[in-house]
Amino acid sequence: MAFHAIRFPLDIALGARGGPERATDIVTLASGREERNSRWAHARRRYNAGYGVKSRTDMQAVLAFFEERRGRFHAFLWRDGLDFSSNGTALPTPFDQAIGTGDGLTKTYYLTKRYGVVFDPYLRPITKPVAGSVRVAVAGSEVTGFSVDTLTGRVTLAVAAAVGQAVTAGFLFDVPVRFDTDRLDVELTSFDAAEAPAIPLIEVRE
Repeated sequence: MAFHAIRFPLDIALGARGGPERATDIVTLASGREERNSRWAHARRRYNAGYGVKSRTDMQAVLAFFEERRGRFHAFLWRDGLDFSSNGTALPTPFDQAIGTGDGLTKTYYLTKRYGVVFDPYLRPITKPVAGSVRVAVAGSEVTGFSVDTLTGRVTLAVAAAVGQAVTAGFLFDVPVRFDTDRLDVELTSFDAAEAPAIPLIEVRE
């Protein structure tokens, strides 16, 4: 089992469907009131790439990708067409997301994306930033002295931020996923068309 740092064919991924999934236990009491418990700290995303297959060429690309990943065995990168950026656009800025506050000693921070503002914001760990897309600022000024681990989302500053200084970042990112099936069920609908009713993918936690 390994992680392959290769992205699923982008033109097919953009036609897919999917999104975040949560695991919530709900118990209804005799009074009619509910007790709810969230079992996962982080959402897990699911996708169906079958909706993105439009031609025989698309299906051949998926088939080759599936075989090289050995079905469910190896994980890979997936571009979520709706949620792939720190600010919702293809042009991140170094001020998009707060990732820490300086203490004069710490140089290492981890990329996160914040969802929501007032009630109970959710901080999503971003572990697969796109190489070359990460921008960082300290105390409101962009810096270039940093390195990024694109397999963990770890940012290391060359110089520690001073006490109280805000460390912010902007980035593009992918989702680590694997196939959620060991079988492809392909139908050739015409000479140059193919249909794959379901190609399920599921986010992997590391």
